[in-house]
Amino acid sequence: MSQLTRRRFVAGATTVAAATALATPRAQAQKTGGTLRFVAQADLKILDPVWTTAYITRNHAYLVYDTLFGTDEKLAVKPQMVDRHSVSKDGMKYAFTLRDGLRWHDGQAVAAEDCVESLKRWMKKDRFGRLLAAHTAKLAPADRKTFTLELGERFGPVLEALGKPSSNVPFMMPARIAATSADEQIKEIVGSGPFRFVKDEWQPGNQVVYVKHADYRPRNEAPSGSAGGKKVNLEKVVWRYMPDAATAAAALAAGEVDWWEIPPIDFIPTIEQTASLATFLPDPLGTQGWLRPNHLHPPFNNKKARQALVAMMSQETYLQAAIGVPKYYRTCPSVFACAGPYASKAGAEGLLHQNMERARQLVKESGYDGRPVTVVHVTDIGFLSGAALVTRDLLTQAGFTVDLKAVDWSTNLAVRAKKDPPDKGGWNVLHTWWMAADVMHPAVHFGVSGAGPGAWFGWPEIPQLEQLITEWVRATDQPKRKQLAEAIQRTALDEVAYVPWGEWFLPTAFRRNVTGIQKFIAPLFWNVSIG
Repeated sequence: MSQLTRRRFVAGATTVAAATALATPRAQAQKTGGTLRFVAQADLKILDPVWTTAYITRNHAYLVYDTLFGTDEKLAVKPQMVDRHSVSKDGMKYAFTLRDGLRWHDGQAVAAEDCVESLKRWMKKDRFGRLLAAHTAKLAPADRKTFTLELGERFGPVLEALGKPSSNVPFMMPARIAATSADEQIKEIVGSGPFRFVKDEWQPGNQVVYVKHADYRPRNEAPSGSAGGKKVNLEKVVWRYMPDAATAAAALAAGEVDWWEIPPIDFIPTIEQTASLATFLPDPLGTQGWLRPNHLHPPFNNKKARQALVAMMSQETYLQAAIGVPKYYRTCPSVFACAGPYASKAGAEGLLHQNMERARQLVKESGYDGRPVTVVHVTDIGFLSGAALVTRDLLTQAGFTVDLKAVDWSTNLAVRAKKDPPDKGGWNVLHTWWMAADVMHPAVHFGVSGAGPGAWFGWPEIPQLEQLITEWVRATDQPKRKQLAEAIQRTALDEVAYVPWGEWFLPTAFRRNVTGIQKFIAPLFWNVSIG
């Protein structure tokens, strides 16, 4: 792809020299106090991390809420709010006792009942949570600080579910708030995490403010990912929303902001050539791009029309347009993360070789009637904008009529939840991205759910997938799990639950006086200091 073509896809990007090696935040004595100013990936409009899977909401929640278990840099699950736990010899009953001194932001003590209600709400919404709930006979408090989980059927990855690091994370809330229906957004933001959300200073479209939770008691352990000691060194964290990359870059260089979550790849070399700035790769496992069809409405309620999306796929074209610099991306013909244990080429022939002639034939065989295909075009996240423009061109080549629906990311979160027909405000195709931790195995992977109304946006109804995934969580040996994962991939690609368009890596950028940034899939603000 020529530079001229690439500029058409990545709005606002600048052409620069090749990037230098990524740096790790310097180790130095940490200072306490001060305000850190952070440029977030999107505008925070939804505050409920159970109601949505959006990463911007997940990131917000990591400041405000705490978790029963954390996940360290090596993806090992470690106790966080839990002090100790036990498992019966038959593996069917778990008991969890909370740490001393845990308090909500309103001053009340955290109780086992709060955790039970929080888990029950999470289980109604999250992919992994629903699987756990289907195998649970009883979840209840035993006393003020202890609760038990009794399985009705064997379920191997219980702790992995409770320590799930990404969307939807099982964050703990007071029972009175967790009693809110999982289909309604919570209205009160009270957690027990290291920072408090300052509602009066929240300005959607501009800023979000968090202040130190004075009563937070970190574990007496070294930090690692979302596990270990969450020591708060900052008095305040201010998120800024800057959709224009050039504006954000200038603010970082001028010292008006301290940390920029996801700079466009095109800006990285210039940042690294600036003495006062540095970059860091917080998630070396990578990120997977998705093209997701809506299974409810024509034309993609027809299997052959969906299969045309696979036939037209050229991951290299998507990655060149969306990411641009080859050192930061790779093609990956797998629905499971290529850095994970279930990466496979099973059933992925269509992802390996583009066949536009086949795509056009499938469109004809589907009976497509020419009605416009509504493609959601997220305009304020560069790589999603680039992906949408590629999709428009490939759909057009395949024989579809295309209508681009331009929205910002936060508006997209509302649009994608609509089940209405496209001409009534709904959609046919959307684009998103998931970190490797969210596509590592079948129990966390929203894209391979075939639960119909209970599936992630797009709502595919594929009963065979649900049965295979149930078998996967019940399997106890790894060879059987790998066999089932391959069967899940074949089915997901044949039915076209979604189409992966490759993997990439997203550096973060910061001023060199910022120290203590953790390697993790979300930006974490504990242990961070500003000099």
